[in-house]
Amino acid sequence: MALAMTDRVLSEAFGANEGTARRIKQAALVVLGVAVLAIAAKIKVPMWPVPVTMGTFAVLTIGAAYGPRLGLATILGYMAVGALGFDVFAGSSAEKAGLEYMMGGTGGYLLGYVLATLALGLAARRGMDRSVLGMGAAMLVGNALIYVPGLLWLGQLYGWDKPILEWGLTPFLVGDALKLVLAALIVPGAWKLVGRARG
Repeated sequence: MALAMTDRVLSEAFGANEGTARRIKQAALVVLGVAVLAIAAKIKVPMWPVPVTMGTFAVLTIGAAYGPRLGLATILGYMAVGALGFDVFAGSSAEKAGLEYMMGGTGGYLLGYVLATLALGLAARRGMDRSVLGMGAAMLVGNALIYVPGLLWLGQLYGWDKPILEWGLTPFLVGDALKLVLAALIVPGAWKLVGRARG
């Protein structure tokens, strides 16, 4: 079962799953997901050595809860809203938003968001989101898929002679580890609640 790409994801565990009602549910989930991503990006939790934003947490959990297709539609919708100039990213502002912001230092991480959403959605289709260990492993892969293009873009943009890892990786590892643990507990926990509700 763990190797089959047929497992339901959380978004399919409730509501309609066929016909027009399914399409309406999916559209509502995309709108909700974009809103959650935008809000989470602006949440800053005091942490050492840098404050933690909840954007990556939202990206990875939405990917797992929505599956690859709906997750991809949601993250691309989020990117489109940001590209239009709305202040939906962690470091965007009224002065710097839209494509100008997206092509700056965070551009690679935003690409990583898309890759990570797909990866978590595929992992959920394999049933990895049903257990803490499975979800934790999927989250590790998702985090790597965010960091790799992020760091590559930083190096390309500012030069490989700069302290790229100190700018774009090491300050965030503690916060990301905590978010990983949180998501690895929440998503399987949500599945248990679904099981109890149906039982």
